[in-house]
Amino acid sequence: MDMVTGTAPVAESLAERSYRVLRDRLIMLDIAPGAPINEGLLSTELDMGRTPIREALKKLETDRLVHSFPRRGTFATMVDIKDLAAISEIRHLLEPLAAEKAALNPNPALRKQLADTAAAIEQLDEDQDRRALMEYDLEVHRLIYRAAENQHLEETLVRLDNLATRIWCLVMDRLPSIAGHIQEHASLLRAIIAGDPVESRQLAEEHVRHFESTIRSIL
Repeated sequence: MDMVTGTAPVAESLAERSYRVLRDRLIMLDIAPGAPINEGLLSTELDMGRTPIREALKKLETDRLVHSFPRRGTFATMVDIKDLAAISEIRHLLEPLAAEKAALNPNPALRKQLADTAAAIEQLDEDQDRRALMEYDLEVHRLIYRAAENQHLEETLVRLDNLATRIWCLVMDRLPSIAGHIQEHASLLRAIIAGDPVESRQLAEEHVRHFESTIRSIL
């Protein structure tokens, strides 16, 4: 708020930290669908006032991760499997676009990060904690979106991927393989690093299609 005292940057930083913590808990279903969001408890736990938490909740409502009701409070949104078709329909269009744009991005720092991530993915196996694997999947997607260097595209895809991941978490215990699904990203990342927009588009499309078919196969 005050450019001299720096009050605004502190408030924004707290709001962003609150947002990230709550977002990831909602995505991973640590906060159960339909559960109330207790601002007082969060304020104590995160060691901050309620204002940044309320700012974070407003953003999370835009992300469709929480919903506020007058005189009732704020609650985690429910996870509706029927949303999978609508989410996938948009991802089929935008994920290939993000992969193509990432492949055309010559930024050396991003390419190194993509290469390091691809190498790490290739070492994954099913013995690793499933939650850690899910978090890894989120980070890989966010890296590709960031490499596209289109803020509006990135924000849209992050929001959609978050919602898709909630569905994935809901059925995670019934999935035959998580590591295998995440390892599909390795070839996609390699295509992006090689600067091949055509193959990158194709692999991104295949990945989204495989995700949807895998979820549907266990419903």
